[in-house]
Amino acid sequence: MDKHKTKASAGKISRRTLLGGVIAAAVLPVNNLFASQRSPQDFLPLAPEDPTKVPGQGPSPLGKRSPFESPVRKPSDISSRTPLQDMHGTITPSDLHFERHHAGIPTIDPAIHELLIHGLVETPIKFTLADLKKFPSVTRICFIECAGNFRTGKEEMTPQDILGLTSQSEWTGVMLSTLFNEVGIDPSAKWFLAEGSDAAVMTRTIPLSKAWDDAMVVYAQNGEAIRPEQGYPMRLLLPGFEGNMNIKWLRRIKLSDEPYMTREETSKYTYPVKDRIRMFSFELDARSIIIYPAYPAKINKGYVQIRGIAWSGRGKVEKVEVSTDRGQTWQIANLQEPVLSKAHTYFRYEWNWDGDATEILSRVTDETGYLQPTLQQLIEARGPDISGYHMNPVTAWKINKDGTVLFKAEPLK
Repeated sequence: MDKHKTKASAGKISRRTLLGGVIAAAVLPVNNLFASQRSPQDFLPLAPEDPTKVPGQGPSPLGKRSPFESPVRKPSDISSRTPLQDMHGTITPSDLHFERHHAGIPTIDPAIHELLIHGLVETPIKFTLADLKKFPSVTRICFIECAGNFRTGKEEMTPQDILGLTSQSEWTGVMLSTLFNEVGIDPSAKWFLAEGSDAAVMTRTIPLSKAWDDAMVVYAQNGEAIRPEQGYPMRLLLPGFEGNMNIKWLRRIKLSDEPYMTREETSKYTYPVKDRIRMFSFELDARSIIIYPAYPAKINKGYVQIRGIAWSGRGKVEKVEVSTDRGQTWQIANLQEPVLSKAHTYFRYEWNWDGDATEILSRVTDETGYLQPTLQQLIEARGPDISGYHMNPVTAWKINKDGTVLFKAEPLK
């Protein structure tokens, strides 16, 4: 091999190599140009796949809440409370409706359950669930509230802890007056006894005038059959009357000319005495509560929407007032329409918080002119031995400078 030729060949650049270099040199400035126009985000790792683009679970026989939402009732030995602070309207989901039992929840076969109406009637009749559904149905929205729905004593209390024994549903059933017309009521009848099928055999005496007004026997709640905790297969509904009179698992109604003075009426709940003067009215007094901001919420300086619910057992909410300065001044809150009789009414008030410590309160006036009282006013009206029933005081929330919210707990004296 010619050494000189080999050296010459080694020093030459081939035509292919030359062309490749020219192309690379021409492309390089273009790549650099594009690189200078790209943002730093263009060089980040690819984002993970959007989970909403991945096919999820298909149709199911029963819906459920998002795993990110977990409102729950707060149970005790004989009751469980509605999480008012988690509500965004006035209708309580059926599975969050408060419970109050005296002997647990019975399991009742609707095919054999009967409602007997007897006493001072022309024709005693037993009605099955199927019989009730043959009558013209009626639907209404109203609240139910336990007569003992008030707790205090600690700052670390939520609206659920304080007033969680009230809930609101859309109820469907038949007017009690329709059933009374069917059996024929003796003119001497003035009262009726309602009895449940639970092991406690819960009974209450109710004035007959309520039956002719707006009492119902209901079998559906929020578009479905009443749940067992709420009295399946049927319950008495007395809009505006204290909760324990709305007898669940209803099995018997007996008409009479006098009140029956049952154990529940003479031991702890409101009751009619011999001269017909009652310790309290059967109707629930007007009350309200702010559900946001409330413990354990924390707010920031600036605009805050105060939200809450108000109701009255005597009719419609006329107005709700909110105070943001410890009750020194009051402003009218906005009511969410429609405002229904004997129903929870949602209210809102826009507040520009300046960052100073204060207290916020609400009070309601119903259509009868009744104004929700303070706890001190209740004590002055009823005396020092005030009970835990029919307690509807104005409640307040303390706002600290750091934005934390605590219940202003006032002990019963």
